Amino acid sequence: MRVKLTYGRSGLEVNVPDTAVILEPRHVTRLADEDRQAAESLRHPVGSRPLKEQVKSSDRVCIVISDITRPTPNGKLVGWLLRELSHVPDRNFMVLNGTGTHRDNTPEELARMLGHDVMRRVRVVNHHASDAAALVHLGKTRCGAEVLLNREFVESDFKIVTGFIEPHFFAGFSGGPKGVMPGIAGMETILHFHGAPLIGDPRSTWGILDGNPIHEEAAEIALLAKPDFLFNVALNGDKEITAFFAGDMKTAHRAGCAYVKEQAMVKCPHPYDVVITTNSGYPLDQNLYQAVKGMSAAQAITRKGGTIICAAECSEGLPDHGHYGKILQMADSPRTLLDMIQKPSFRMPDQWQAQKQALVLTWADVFLYSSLSREVCERAMLKYTADIEATAKEQLRRFGADASLAVMPFGPLTIPYAG
Repeated sequence: MRVKLTYGRSGLEVNVPDTAVILEPRHVTRLADEDRQAAESLRHPVGSRPLKEQVKSSDRVCIVISDITRPTPNGKLVGWLLRELSHVPDRNFMVLNGTGTHRDNTPEELARMLGHDVMRRVRVVNHHASDAAALVHLGKTRCGAEVLLNREFVESDFKIVTGFIEPHFFAGFSGGPKGVMPGIAGMETILHFHGAPLIGDPRSTWGILDGNPIHEEAAEIALLAKPDFLFNVALNGDKEITAFFAGDMKTAHRAGCAYVKEQAMVKCPHPYDVVITTNSGYPLDQNLYQAVKGMSAAQAITRKGGTIICAAECSEGLPDHGHYGKILQMADSPRTLLDMIQKPSFRMPDQWQAQKQALVLTWADVFLYSSLSREVCERAMLKYTADIEATAKEQLRRFGADASLAVMPFGPLTIPYAG
């Protein structure tokens, strides 16, 4: 059986045994009339008055977007907002790129994300988590986090948070409050939010909001900034818009999560010996840091001691920026890596991704098919493969005649669970 995996920009076809189980989200057709439906969602929002009625022509409006590591259709979302708020002069708008701890996006990347018309009309700014002058302190959360958020966002007259909703490996779902936390938070706040105890909590996982300490902390922090309006979308496997969720941050996001969960949840009768996964293709698979999500999604249905084969292009490397690669070099095994991160004295940006990776690696063997060299792959504690089909066959032989194989062509866009 031939299966197309989402990989890079063009995909990757592999042959798998006919007995393989294919796990993918239910395909939802793109909206036929995006323009009309976008306007409808802004004029009839969830738990909120129509957007246009809330914004005065004199208001300074800040629109938060997702950075280049997400497939959010930023240009469309910002374009629809500018059209709906046409009574507000362009000079009153600022688009804030929610980079979190990621690198700045270049002017060329921002132009690809937003379109030249938006870039020409309004001011576009990258968020800087480590720039103290660009942050404002809003107090403490119940968990003791010092809340530092982007000053210009907090001090704007009207605050709009955009994004897209997908399953998330420790926040339950993306979108909603994650646009603020960690999108436009300060480094100190981000480090607390991604601390080992919260990341390691079993409730910090795919598809769970209630009782999920990561989601609850994100929501508490985001609401301290008093966002005025949420504008989120759901996407299908082809990165096409299938639904809009606009209005009050909490209620609109909840509605979106319920919708996405219905499409993404896939029940499996049992864990599998071998699972082939992806990281949903570009832009989500542009580095190994992001690809941990695909591995984590596969872990949920891989038997302990089994094998995960992850196809992620990693065109940007580990990446070279940030601390993720450095952290991986600070231990000689997944177990010692986990022990190091879980020490109360250990605090370093990107430790959360290394922690999640180590949790997967203590559960199963992980082979990586990517553009990375064998040396780089093995330094990251992963096994190298240049041939997914051959590796799958070898692993199935290792597990015996009754070995089972599952394939997740869209990676973490699916929430598989055994039960």
